[in-house]
Amino acid sequence: MLDAENVVVSQPNMDRRLSNWYAMNLSPDVLATVANLNEQHSRHSRHGSSTRHHHHHHSSHSHHHHSGRHRHHATIEKLPDKILLNIFSYLTHREICRMARVCKKWRVIAYDTRLWTAVSLRPEISGLHVGSLESLLALISIRFGPSLRYIELPIELITHTVLHELANKCPNLTHMLLDFSTAMQLHDFSEMQAFPTKLKYLCICLSEVIFMEGFMRKIYNFINGLEILHLIGTYEKVEEEEEEIYEVINVHKLKSATPNLRVINLYGINFIDDSHIDAFSSNCIQLECLAVNYCSKVTGSTMKTLFQRSKRLRCLLMNQTSLVSEHVMQVDWEKTALQELDITATDLSTECLVDMLTRIPSLRFLSAGQINGFNDSVLKAWMEQGNPRSLVALDLSHSDNVTDDGLHKFLSRYGHQLWGLSLSGMPHITDQLWQSILPILTNIKIIIMGTQERLGVNIHVDQLMDGIANNCPNLERLELRWDPENLRFSDKSQKAIDILRVKCLKMRCLVLSDGRYYEVVKANFERADRMTVVRTTTSCRCSNYYLLYNYKDLIFN
Repeated sequence: MLDAENVVVSQPNMDRRLSNWYAMNLSPDVLATVANLNEQHSRHSRHGSSTRHHHHHHSSHSHHHHSGRHRHHATIEKLPDKILLNIFSYLTHREICRMARVCKKWRVIAYDTRLWTAVSLRPEISGLHVGSLESLLALISIRFGPSLRYIELPIELITHTVLHELANKCPNLTHMLLDFSTAMQLHDFSEMQAFPTKLKYLCICLSEVIFMEGFMRKIYNFINGLEILHLIGTYEKVEEEEEEIYEVINVHKLKSATPNLRVINLYGINFIDDSHIDAFSSNCIQLECLAVNYCSKVTGSTMKTLFQRSKRLRCLLMNQTSLVSEHVMQVDWEKTALQELDITATDLSTECLVDMLTRIPSLRFLSAGQINGFNDSVLKAWMEQGNPRSLVALDLSHSDNVTDDGLHKFLSRYGHQLWGLSLSGMPHITDQLWQSILPILTNIKIIIMGTQERLGVNIHVDQLMDGIANNCPNLERLELRWDPENLRFSDKSQKAIDILRVKCLKMRCLVLSDGRYYEVVKANFERADRMTVVRTTTSCRCSNYYLLYNYKDLIFN
């Protein structure tokens, strides 16, 4: 099983912190157990003192021996199995495999199927690698069984025998990720007769050159119940030079097999175009969320038809697509149910943006950064002719043509209702604007500010932190992207950080550029045992995407 004999435990890819234990819910059973231990300990202590009273001739050596034994009785060995199981549930599978080597009791607990409901066998993700197919088949049968609900498989483990075993032994499997991204050739699936039938979520990481049809035609009959589909392309691996593009998966056949899809995420796929969107919309009438981020061939030519067919479509994410303004303006926006829209880094004109924003009835989420056409006149028209009263998340990062005055007017009117605001990558938006609008952002949960470009002015970060702490009690995520050289702070900055830490108790993530101020803030939070909150911009980025209705469904990798 997953132990020293047949699993390779890779180097850790995440830092486990003691603060993870603070989140544990102590049930009455746990408290009763602890009370029991305390009672036993005090009873032993009373017995010890009584013995010393009646046998005062016992030496001090004997006294030390007794007290040492009492301490021994209160170790972790006394905890019942279900409490240990609860503790183990906070560990990664990589760490659980290590715990299995401690003793027989811990080995039994580590192999409890309840700890193996969600399993990743991709070494780069989980640190676990199964050495042979025989080992995996045994694991599926003995360790995973009916408890397994989520599994990730790398290319070398995606075989018809493994999929047969999952179908037969794991009846409650509902989420599956199949990683073909590094494949140079597929296994032979000609004999495949079974596949998990209760899947609600399927994520397929596509290869750049391997055609999937041999595998896909074997699973079409088993995936009618799918609600969430992720097809992940090779956008992040593409090199500069133009290479031949292959349509490695047949979307037109796939859509016929998946009529119940609610969420479709086509991420960074170089062959996806408007015809594929049209294909899905023709058969998926329950579609609520469509994401085609980084699919550069999408122009929006079938958007009008998409909204006519998909009456429930409320979320459309089209970051870095090639949208054409004329196509977008043909949509009957007034008749749509759209609430969430991402058009970041598209080439839409000012006229198109005004036309769209003034006609969408009730937009709650807008991401429209890196658009030259987005300027003050768009914000003004939206305020006067549109309906921003439902807006809770706004991202205008890298919008150089929006002035601080235009933003101030808009945020003065609607800032109080915002949960997320991102105004990063804009050199003209400094701490002065933020100081003026912070008193309005009373409900804010996510703030992203600053630019990595070196500025001619300095940012007085102590006053900024003070303003955030005193005005934004619900803040969960904060990112300051300013260059460390532009941040000015004094010897009294610890006080401002203390106030932020104490007043913003919901803070999960504070991201800063690596530098002196980052070290000061990180040390402050670590002294308060909040080890994982402060991070650098090189390893972490905040986003308003946390506020999407379907955020959890959209997570992959």
